[in-house]
Amino acid sequence: MHERGKLFLVPAPLDFGCDTAVPIAEVLPEGTLVAAARLDHWICENAKSARHVLKRIGELHALAAPLQQQHIVELPREVHKKGDHTAGFDARPLLAPAMEGHDVGLLSEAGMPAVADPGASVVRAAHALGLQVVPLVGPVSLLLALAASGLNGQNFAFVGYLPQEQVPRGQRIRELEALALRTGQTQLFIETPYRNLALWDALLQNLRPTTRVAVSSGLTLPQAASRCDTVQRWRDALAPVGGKTPAVFALGA
Repeated sequence: MHERGKLFLVPAPLDFGCDTAVPIAEVLPEGTLVAAARLDHWICENAKSARHVLKRIGELHALAAPLQQQHIVELPREVHKKGDHTAGFDARPLLAPAMEGHDVGLLSEAGMPAVADPGASVVRAAHALGLQVVPLVGPVSLLLALAASGLNGQNFAFVGYLPQEQVPRGQRIRELEALALRTGQTQLFIETPYRNLALWDALLQNLRPTTRVAVSSGLTLPQAASRCDTVQRWRDALAPVGGKTPAVFALGA
């Protein structure tokens, strides 16, 4: 009987889709790079971006197998769209190599897999199969943004994406504001970069003047910026986000 492999959660740099790429050794510690380099079985959000990350790792540490010989399996597209944090998708078949003794890496396009990205179903399946789950150290944009916000870091929630339609989005913003002001719980959310400005305008239109809003954009990149201020003061400032750079938004008291 084969000794079972482990599932390694491998963070990816946060520069996916950005014009600027940072040296990978500046955002992933040596231990993470070494652990990732020795894997040759992968479950990922996107195979192309996974190969790109592996190529960058391979420039510093020899990979266990050439890129063409890496075993890379993508999560189904519907998992990306609907999320895989519920029990609707059974990822256990993807972990067959681990049951045969191979260590397997889980990789998203940016940041920590299974946190604001697909992968929870794979982690859940690993636990169901009795496999050891090993999260490696690396950038997690939500926690970096929370730490830089000055908002409540003892009680917070990540609520994902807000509605795209104007009326439901405004209603959701006001709901989150009421929750934050009533409980002190910081509310974190994100948006697809090209819709950042539309979300920003909606925040300024729907929030109270005294509510505090934080924005962190381009985290870990040379142009990284974080600022937290009241809505009233934000209304007198330039928009802190553009249409290309990933950002994390937060609101609180």
